[in-house]
Amino acid sequence: MQRTVLFILSLLFFTSFTHAQNNDSVVIRNIYTEALSNGKAYGWLDFLTNNIGGRLSGSEEATKAVLFVEEELNKINPDRVFKQEVIVPHWVRGEKESAEIKMTNKKTVAVSICALGGSISTPKEGIKAKVVEVKNFEELDMLGTEKIKGKIVFFNHPMDPANYSTFKSYGEAARYRWSGASKAAKYGAVGAVIRSMTLSLDDFPHTGSMGYNDSFPKVPTCAISTIGAAKLSASIKEDPALIFIYKQSCRKLPDATSYNVIGEIKGSEYPEEIIVVGGHLDSWDTGNGAHDDGAGVVQSMEILNLFRKLNIQPKRTIRCVAYMNEENGGKGGEKYAEMAKLNKENNIVAIESDGGGSTPEGFSFNGDSLTVGRIMQWEKLFNPFGMHQWIRGYGGADIDHLKSQGTILIGLMVDSQRYFDYHHAASDTFDKVNRRELELGAASMASLIYLISEYGLK
Repeated sequence: MQRTVLFILSLLFFTSFTHAQNNDSVVIRNIYTEALSNGKAYGWLDFLTNNIGGRLSGSEEATKAVLFVEEELNKINPDRVFKQEVIVPHWVRGEKESAEIKMTNKKTVAVSICALGGSISTPKEGIKAKVVEVKNFEELDMLGTEKIKGKIVFFNHPMDPANYSTFKSYGEAARYRWSGASKAAKYGAVGAVIRSMTLSLDDFPHTGSMGYNDSFPKVPTCAISTIGAAKLSASIKEDPALIFIYKQSCRKLPDATSYNVIGEIKGSEYPEEIIVVGGHLDSWDTGNGAHDDGAGVVQSMEILNLFRKLNIQPKRTIRCVAYMNEENGGKGGEKYAEMAKLNKENNIVAIESDGGGSTPEGFSFNGDSLTVGRIMQWEKLFNPFGMHQWIRGYGGADIDHLKSQGTILIGLMVDSQRYFDYHHAASDTFDKVNRRELELGAASMASLIYLISEYGLK
């Protein structure tokens, strides 16, 4: 008798579990169908990039972007839309930068540069000095003050093409952009030129943040395009006594007031449990910030739109956040985490899209192993949509501030092979984003959020 009862109970559980899985598959299929057939993300991205453009923190364009996202979120008709004040750094590029190589035979070669974010300007007449080329910090240290003082240091460190993960190559090379200036100034350099962080051979200089060590003098620092880097390196080999001349008029203004823009749909059963999804609204000013990170913002907005269009009432609260100032300060992510702690909010999961709008391949998870393990069991529901990479790793720069509060962090993983062709460059424009790939990313995040909302983390 006891065995019979146990058998019946197990059969009922299996039947119920199978029914739930089948129902989840239907909901997920409907989410993908709606996103691919009627999604709004691509149209939003068109306006954000082509009508507003680059959105550097503190700029007029950033202000316009805040108003645009707030207006469009209100059209979705979520339960609440609000702004969260953020004080952000305000650095401006000024006039277009210029640079040229001047050989001892008087021949000059123009090359493309752009100031790195946070750099000081050159004097009005520019920086004019001989150049020392190094591949890494070890070479710099070996040369020392005797061979560097009074010269420009050219860090010609390429991204490693051998890594399948382009983000790994970027991480290894970006340290030269961040700290190259001060390391060169330590030995008396008057300026620093950094090879652009891209695997492409092109004439677009790729900007990005750099930092100064206050123990050493601040020197003007720029990125040079990879074509320009090749020209400069070849010219130094031909004529070691050549002169490099560059001008930039960037400057730092007083901090400015800006905002994170937030929209949410309240959970029907567990409204105090919040699922956060977002991207960063600011971008560098050189391009239009399409991949980085207009794509992540409009995908996150799309998730609220999909839930409304499909009449899916989440059991847990879903909150879309367009963070401000990821690129040159991270103040938006800091402020969101600060207010979450102050308000004693329970942000159970935070998802970030900040790898571009290319084809989604999976998710990267960071947090409690048991909880992450439970989430990863849903992988098979995503197999029909090409989402095969479910790994433990990094969530994202803005949501990382929530880690100390016990939030599970999830990053959308996309095909990154073309991402650094456009990253932080004038080439990061709307036409580089494929509509279908963008919509697939939104549908993938919406589907995972549906499952978390439906079943929670316990």
